Amino acid sequence: MGEDSPSVESFIHSELDSVPHLEALLLLWRNAPNGWSAAQIAAHLYISQGQGAAIGEDLHRRGLIARDGGGSFFYDPSREELNGLLEAVDKTYRRDLIRISGIIHSKASPGVRAFADAFRLRKDKS
Repeated sequence: MGEDSPSVESFIHSELDSVPHLEALLLLWRNAPNGWSAAQIAAHLYISQGQGAAIGEDLHRRGLIARDGGGSFFYDPSREELNGLLEAVDKTYRRDLIRISGIIHSKASPGVRAFADAFRLRKDKS
C-alpha cells in the first residue's frame, strides 16, 4: 500500500473526528503494546484529561484501540489488518500535516456525525 493510497484519506475521513484523535491513535500505535492512561494521553497531546478520556473512548468504541482492566488504552500490535494502514497514515501525516489536518477539519462536526451514525444504525436494524 503506497503512502498516498486513497485508503489513507478514506480511513482518516471515516474514522477520525479530530487531529487529536489522529495523534492519539498514532501515539498508541508507535508505543504499542504499552498502555497509556487518559491523563498521559492528554499530557502528551496538550489537551485536558477529559478530552484525553473522550478521545480514548471514541477510538476504543471504533475498534481502533483496546482498553485494559485498569482503564489504560493501548494499540494491539497483532492487528495486522491495521498495521500497514497506520504506517502509511503516519508517514503521510508526517510528510503532509497541513493537507491531512485539512481533511479532518473539512468534515462535519462530530455532533453532526454522531447524529447521522445513530440514524444509520437505527435504519440498518429495521
